[in-house]
Formats: sequence, C-alpha cells, structure tokens
Amino acid sequence: MHNNNLFRLTALSLALVAGQALAGAETVIEKSFYPYKSDVPKAAGLSAGMTINKGNVAQFKDIIDPAFYSFIEKGWAELKVGETTSFDLHPNYVEATRKGMDQVKLGGKTGEIQGWSAGRPFPEEPDANDPRAGEKLAWNYKYGYNWGDSAAVYPFYWKFRDMDSGKVERTIKFNFHFLNFTGRVNQDPKPAISPNPSQLFRGIYVNVLEPHDVRNTQLLIHRAEDDLKRDNSWLYLGFQRRVRRLATGQVTDAFLGSDLMIEDFEGYNGRISDMKWTYKGTRFMLMPFYNHNELQLDNETHQDSDGYKVVAFGGQGGCFPNITWQLRKVYEVESAPVDASHPLAKRVHYMDAQTFTVPRTISYDRKGTLWKTFTIGQAHPDHHLPVNKGSGVSIDDSFSMIDVQAMHCTSGQFKGVVDAKLSPPEMFSVQHMRATGN
Repeated sequence: MHNNNLFRLTALSLALVAGQALAGAETVIEKSFYPYKSDVPKAAGLSAGMTINKGNVAQFKDIIDPAFYSFIEKGWAELKVGETTSFDLHPNYVEATRKGMDQVKLGGKTGEIQGWSAGRPFPEEPDANDPRAGEKLAWNYKYGYNWGDSAAVYPFYWKFRDMDSGKVERTIKFNFHFLNFTGRVNQDPKPAISPNPSQLFRGIYVNVLEPHDVRNTQLLIHRAEDDLKRDNSWLYLGFQRRVRRLATGQVTDAFLGSDLMIEDFEGYNGRISDMKWTYKGTRFMLMPFYNHNELQLDNETHQDSDGYKVVAFGGQGGCFPNITWQLRKVYEVESAPVDASHPLAKRVHYMDAQTFTVPRTISYDRKGTLWKTFTIGQAHPDHHLPVNKGSGVSIDDSFSMIDVQAMHCTSGQFKGVVDAKLSPPEMFSVQHMRATGN
C-alpha cells in the first residue's frame, strides 16, 4: 500500500512538472509570435492617423531610430502613423517552433547551430546577460519565415535617384526568386527538397528584364546549410553571354551601380559567421508596417491585368515610400564585420520581434560615420494580392536605401507573390542561367 501511494505521488509530481513545462513553453510561444494579443504598445501623444513632421518630431525621439529622426528633423520626410496590428506568421511555422523548443543550441563557434530542423530556433526573450543573445537573434532572422518556403518579386523596380534634384537616373526592372531547400513548413515537399547534393539551405535567383543594356543579367546565390561554408554566387552578364563565379569581396560592391550591396538584400544577406552580433536592447519603435491595399499607390510605374499597383514614393528626392508606420516591439542588434577589409564598421539592425524581418538598418563606414540607411516596408499578406492572403508571410513591399554621404538613393517597388510555381528548384542552377541567357 505504501509503495502504491509513493508511486501515485511520484506520477502526480511528474505530471505537475510536465504540465508546468508545457505551460511555460506555451507562454514563450505566445510572447514570441503574438506580442499584441492582449495589448498594443502606446507612446505619449502618439495616435493612429497623425503625421510626425519636423514641427513635432522632438516629442517622439525615443520611438524613432536616430537616422530617420534626422531625416524628419531636416524636413526630408514625414511619417504617417497607423494603428499597431498583428502580422501573424503561418501556423505551421509556429507549430514547427513549438516542436523544436529546447532542442536547438549554439555550437562552440559563431555560425554553428545544433538541433534545428524548422521554425524559429530561439523563441525565448533575449537575455541582456547572455553574450551570445545577438547571435541567437541573427539565427531567428536567418531561419525566419521571410518569403515563406518560396516566393517571387515578380516584378521588382529599382530606381536610382539624385536626392538633391529628385531626378530618376535609371530604372531597372527585375524578377527576384527565393527558395528554401530545408526547414520547409508549408509548401510541398516538406520538410526539405530532395535531392539536395550541395546541402543548400536557401537559393536566391535574380534576372534583369529591363533596360536593354543590362537585360538578362542574372545572379544566383547558393547558401549552404553549414553557415561556416562560404556562399557560392554566380553572375551571368547578358552582353558577355557567360557565367562567372563571384569572388567573396564582390558581395560588398555596389550591385549594378545601385546603392545596395548584395550583402544588403533583405536587411542582411550573408553568413552569421561573417559578423560579430551584439544585442543592444528591446524597444518600442515606429516601424514600416502597413496594409498595401489601403495606401495611395503609384499609378505610373507598373500596370498589369490584375490592377495591382506598387507603392508610391515622395519626400526628399522621391526617396521615401508613402506608407504608414506602426509602433512595434523591436530588437536592436549590432553586427560588426569580422573581416577588417569590409567597407562597413557596423550595421545596426532593428529587427521586428513578431516577424523577425529587418525593416530598418543603419550602416556606418569604416570611420564609424553614418553612411547608409535601409527601410524595407512590410505589407500585411491579407491586404495585398489575393494569392498572398492566408500565407502568413510579412510581405517585403517597398524599400529605400539612402546614401546620406553621396545624397543619393535607390528605391524599390515590389510585386511580391507567395506562389511556389514561380520558383521551382531547377531555376536555382547555373544550367538554368546558361539556358535562359542563350
């Protein structure tokens, strides 16, 4: 009898511990993926519908990053405030995170990770006392649901602009394609594309459509599952009609004469191991999140049969997207290049805590002087193209890369489409580049 009671007590204790662990894990998931479920952040004097300009920006200094604050202070831009809304990621991605909790660990070196298969690797709140907290946040970005399992920007307009005169010097029209080979949670095949002999994590493929002098220029990037392996990148130049491998240093050159490096794509397009990551704190900040279909859009740049229009631009030099901004929970993370010959001293990334997109980045040159700032506008998938509704993807929808030293910018206008048919695996090959180029 005594043994039976002891057994029951032990079983009850284990059940209580297991129940508490499950409840604790679910709290972590709720905080990570649904931070606005019970309440939204507030700031004194801030309300949806208002405009922040140089006349009132001083009172909002704590919720605007320093570079954008200076733009408003100079009268270069105004900031329209929208209400804070939840950008829920796809439930399959949340469930993959739930299943993988407590299985993922960092390795001994920056760029090493163990136990990840899909979902957000480190959903817990960052700890300021953890020296590797910034690295964990970088992994959350890398393994985020950015463009889902695959998607395309179809098409994508880049405009090179003189900030003083507002003159558009050049427009390039692209198609961009993204494909995750592993960690897939929604599109078949799941959880990985097979065969995958090169053990790739992600592919990016770019094709230039216009203008004629760079038409059919193509870029292919292969990112390995092993972050310590260097990316393989190839460029096809239409006028040369040949594929050449890009040297490592070329990912930090100006891409096709724009204000962006290849390494700038999506906020950061490189290896975790190429940077030293430092978590600087959690803040509530105004960030470029909006409903595309509720904006006043550009009537001239893009027309097609479905009536879709791209985001319009205004402000100094036409370098600022005409969008709304939300007060959102943000992780501030600094990345400093390991390679001393890198053209930057550091980037400061403002990572959105719910989606782990990187909508604002400030870059400093090797002297530590402000050089460039990057804005990537995020559109809610349910207020965009019908095909994107329910995709659970925060849609990259507009961008502005401003070189404050050169008074020059590159603006980007997207038609983002979450559709697996647009980015088949065979597209992400050198053979495809050659076949498309000939």
